[in-house]
Amino acid sequence: MKFGIDRLLGESELRAPLEGKRVALVAHPASVTDRLEHSLDALIAAGLNVSSAFGPQHGIKGDKQDNMVETADETDPVYGIPLFSLYGEVRRPSGQMMSSADVFLFDLQDLGCRIYTFVTTLLYLLEEAAKHGKSVWVLDRPNPAGRPAEGTLLQPGQESFVGAGPMPMRHGLTLGEMGRWFIRHLGLDVDYRVIAMEGWRPGERPGYGWPGERVWINPSPNAANLNMARAYAGTVMLEGTTLSEGRGTTRPLEVLFGAPDIDALKVRKTLDEIAGPWTRGCAIRECWFTPTFHKHAGELCHALMIHAEGRFYDHAAFNPWRLQAATFKAIRQLYPDYEIWRDFPYEYEFERRAIDVINGGPGLREWVDDPQAQMGDLDAMALRDETAWSEDVRDLLLY
Repeated sequence: MKFGIDRLLGESELRAPLEGKRVALVAHPASVTDRLEHSLDALIAAGLNVSSAFGPQHGIKGDKQDNMVETADETDPVYGIPLFSLYGEVRRPSGQMMSSADVFLFDLQDLGCRIYTFVTTLLYLLEEAAKHGKSVWVLDRPNPAGRPAEGTLLQPGQESFVGAGPMPMRHGLTLGEMGRWFIRHLGLDVDYRVIAMEGWRPGERPGYGWPGERVWINPSPNAANLNMARAYAGTVMLEGTTLSEGRGTTRPLEVLFGAPDIDALKVRKTLDEIAGPWTRGCAIRECWFTPTFHKHAGELCHALMIHAEGRFYDHAAFNPWRLQAATFKAIRQLYPDYEIWRDFPYEYEFERRAIDVINGGPGLREWVDDPQAQMGDLDAMALRDETAWSEDVRDLLLY
């Protein structure tokens, strides 16, 4: 199969409209060709007039480990072009940044999750391109989590840098398709095109979204493999808790939780009792770790690890958002007074609780904390929103 960047480089008729234009590239370390050449190098070698480049959260080099660690603007030491940061002094490209090019090529590998900030970076670029009369091309890449949509929709008024609009946590779109949804949803007047992939089949094994012949390169420091990408729509909610998501270990965001004062086997037993169907589609394994940094650094944590991979993975049955929600519910049932919810600024949102920012509203937290709330209550809310979202985007799908 071919990603958007590979088609653009290999098909001269696709590049023809870029002749005589100044081109900007939005990229990160996973922005590579099928030969593992970085897109910036490949586009310049192909003769395009690349006049600037942009890096999202974690930087164009992908070297910034944690959230809320910003990247400064710099000059590329090889090509002498400006490298602008969209996670530094600004999140939206400024007028000066927009003046650096005529066409903006957006070539970021996404994870298919609303909270992954590359989605919001695309929205901000589209909005600024509409204001300044610029063109945006998405060089499309796979959604490694595949087509399933899961989770409740972000509620009106809950928008943030980790919540670009009323979509579920696991949205099921490629970024090329997401751009089409933003344009329609917000009525944007912008010159937009998608250089679509060739041969992407998200409904087929073994990858169900990620093609097995392509090398995995971390799109952000803690997105280390396909298992993480599949689990992320659930495990990312741990960032709004006192529970460890495995940062400070070699397998971050692949655990349902880690904590020094919670019995993971009791949680697993309770999970099976209250939410058996939501544990399907993966293997859940007891493990231990001692984070070298971040939450519970230096403390031995008891944990449950997710294996949505190999023979344990059932694409149709795996529901990471529900599984993570049920894990919170099990912990609350076993430890009624446990301080699950972390009270700290999250992505520069200082008023709302972090879990509410992450989940697009207070609904999930309130459901976890309500002893009368049942699994079916959350399931009903999610099913309603998932159905509405799937119907809304059906005509935008390119694959």
